[in-house]
Amino acid sequence: MPYIECGSGPLVLFVHGSICDYRYWQPQIESLSPHYRCVAVSLTHYWPITNMPRTVPFSWSEHADELAQFIDKLSYGPAHVVGHSRGGCVAFHFGLRHPDHLRTLTLADPGGPIEVPGRSLPVLPETVNALRGHAAQLIESGEVEAGLELFVDSVSRVGSWTKSPAAFRTMAIDNADTLPRQFADPLPAYRRDAAERIRCPILLIDGERSPDLFRRNVAALVDWFPDVRRHTIRGASHAMNLAHPAAFNRALDEFISASAAER
Repeated sequence: MPYIECGSGPLVLFVHGSICDYRYWQPQIESLSPHYRCVAVSLTHYWPITNMPRTVPFSWSEHADELAQFIDKLSYGPAHVVGHSRGGCVAFHFGLRHPDHLRTLTLADPGGPIEVPGRSLPVLPETVNALRGHAAQLIESGEVEAGLELFVDSVSRVGSWTKSPAAFRTMAIDNADTLPRQFADPLPAYRRDAAERIRCPILLIDGERSPDLFRRNVAALVDWFPDVRRHTIRGASHAMNLAHPAAFNRALDEFISASAAER
């Protein structure tokens, strides 16, 4: 699993979301590496290794276990794990399955559905599924940027793709082929009983202007985790760590420092 590393001190492991890779976390690594050992990974199938055979499954579940294998293999010990969007759901299940590998957990706009009492099958709204299906069709038909624009604008704000820095658009294009495979492997719903089993300190970060889908997830999870803090970044949408890196990095640093002081 490719990764980048910088700094020394307590380990902070960054987990990217959809159409991203370890490059997504550059603003965090640059700012936090003077105080932490910052490591960002690219999950299987993501850039720079995009030619994995089709026999290698694309799976949120496999990705969750990969994080534990990564920490084991490099003998890094327990980590402060930070996951964004789809990576937030992956990090959630990593923490649920491998609690001994976890010091703290930070979920930024965590993706996936929330289990709602009285609903037999928790799923994303049908309008969201239809839009994502169309984005996947565009990408598979060769209209890559059109599909990415549709997807990025749906998880942030209309016009976000056009306003994105060139580096972000390049990263998304490099990872565009993962999007149809991701939609074929839907994320599981967050459940209260599962959240209550994660006992480490948890930080939930959302953007003031993030889509309701993500803000609803944060609002539900903040009531479910036993040891939780919430931080909303003013003026930010889904990519809050890129658009408002100083506010994001400060919130993360203060949370990790406070958690260490409480131990």
